[in-house]
Amino acid sequence: MHATLKTLAASAIFCFAGAAAFAADQDFTLYNVTGYTIDKVFVSPVGKTTWGSDILGTDQLEDGNKVDITFKASNDICHYDLKVVYTDDDTAVWNDLNLCEISKVHLHYDRKAGVSRVTYE
Repeated sequence: MHATLKTLAASAIFCFAGAAAFAADQDFTLYNVTGYTIDKVFVSPVGKTTWGSDILGTDQLEDGNKVDITFKASNDICHYDLKVVYTDDDTAVWNDLNLCEISKVHLHYDRKAGVSRVTYE
C-alpha cells in the first residue's frame, strides 16, 4: 500500500493490531473558522487515554485557513477524537468522529454562547 503525504509529512499515526488488520483511510482537511489561531492539533483513536504528538508540529492554523491532515493507520480503526489547543492555551475536544467517512472537518466557535462546535462532510 502506498502512503501519500500531503501537507503534513509528520502526521503519521501507527497502530499495531495484528496480521489480519486492514488499512483504512482517515485523511481529512481541517478548516479553522473559529476566529482564533489554533496552535496544536491532536487526533487519537476513541478510548485512548493519551493524545500523542501534535500533528501540526511547529506550525499553527490561523483562522480562515485549512490544512490537510494525512495519516495511515495499520488497522481498521475509523473512530477518532480530535483535540485543538488555541494560542491562548484554551482547548476544545470533539469525540467519536468517523474519519473513514469524513473528508472535511470545520471547527467553529460561537463567541456569544462561548461554545465550540464541529461540522463535517
